[in-house]
Amino acid sequence: MKLLKFTILALTILGSSSCQSKVKQTQNTDTSEHIEKAELTPQDLSEYEKAYFANGCFWCVEAIFESVKGVKEVISGYSGGSEKNPTYEQVGRGLTTHAEAVEVYYDPKEISFTELVQVFFGSHDPTTFNRQGPDRGPQYRSIAFYKNDSEKKIIDNYMKALREQNVYGAPIVTEVTKFEKFYDAEDYHQDYERKNPNNSYVRNVSIPRLNRFKKNFSEYLKDGSH
Repeated sequence: MKLLKFTILALTILGSSSCQSKVKQTQNTDTSEHIEKAELTPQDLSEYEKAYFANGCFWCVEAIFESVKGVKEVISGYSGGSEKNPTYEQVGRGLTTHAEAVEVYYDPKEISFTELVQVFFGSHDPTTFNRQGPDRGPQYRSIAFYKNDSEKKIIDNYMKALREQNVYGAPIVTEVTKFEKFYDAEDYHQDYERKNPNNSYVRNVSIPRLNRFKKNFSEYLKDGSH
């Protein structure tokens, strides 16, 4: 199995910003550099495959996957828990069993599920339990979701290869979970990083995380995303 080159993205980001504090930050979002983006309907996306991942703040994760070739759309939301129709307030404060997650619409002719799994593991630190960078709590845990046995096998085999080669130098704590339900996050969370470049969390955490990913995975980026 091909393992992408890894400069481990240990998200030891300094500063006071965290996803837990962004519950308050969203009350004063910065839209001074708002860029319009055409809305896609379910019909527009109906021909694409879907994949689901959770690995920290969904503002960060959405921006990373949207920079990847073959990915048509990414939706921020909640998954991995049992509560119905969770809200950001509930999930962000750790009041549910859900994690912040993303729904990735992709063209399997351009990028495979295996490659998306590589992007997932290469864009966060899967060795930190209930934490990603400055964000702490089970709502920020690492989860690779699978919809069928084939996807589960791909995830399991890739994790096995990572462990055998001791890529991270520490035990991988990523959950491998059968996908059940995804709940879209509130509208203002969609494309949040792009719409709010001057938000303190975006400046100090999201954008640096995206730039590290781009540096290490340039071969997977869309044209114009370098």
